[in-house]
Amino acid sequence: MLYFYTMYPPKTYTVDEALKRLERYCTYQERCHKEVAQKLIEMKMIPEARDLIIGHLITHDFLNEERFARAFARGKFRIKKWGKQRIQLELKRKHINNTIISLALSEIDDDEYLLTLNELSERKVATIKDKNHQKKRKKLADFLLYRGWESQLVYDKIRELIP
Repeated sequence: MLYFYTMYPPKTYTVDEALKRLERYCTYQERCHKEVAQKLIEMKMIPEARDLIIGHLITHDFLNEERFARAFARGKFRIKKWGKQRIQLELKRKHINNTIISLALSEIDDDEYLLTLNELSERKVATIKDKNHQKKRKKLADFLLYRGWESQLVYDKIRELIP
């Protein structure tokens, strides 16, 4: 392993090169500050350069936490069928503040939210082969809770689908 590094030293970037690379990185997909900072650390940029680049990305609107959070919430709900609790947890892991998380979660329409829960539950119940009602309830509950659906909604849905 040591031989590899002496033969091929790690790539270094000037501030301008890193800036252009990060502009492309943020243009490709919405990013949060944490992801950009991590990318800069991987690029071995010094803290002053990181601050300069992040400042530039924010002022030129390549980086916007609110826009990121809204897109993240919509995408994870529509594509992965995550509930609000899971989305909130993942946004907190990305160091998004609570006000922005609330705005992002407001992007999800309540009627669509309940409709998605209903479809997801019915599809899962159809795939559970267990004859024992308790085991069937537990499997459905585990499935929905893991995806971040609120426990009260989950238990109401279980009572409705598995009497």
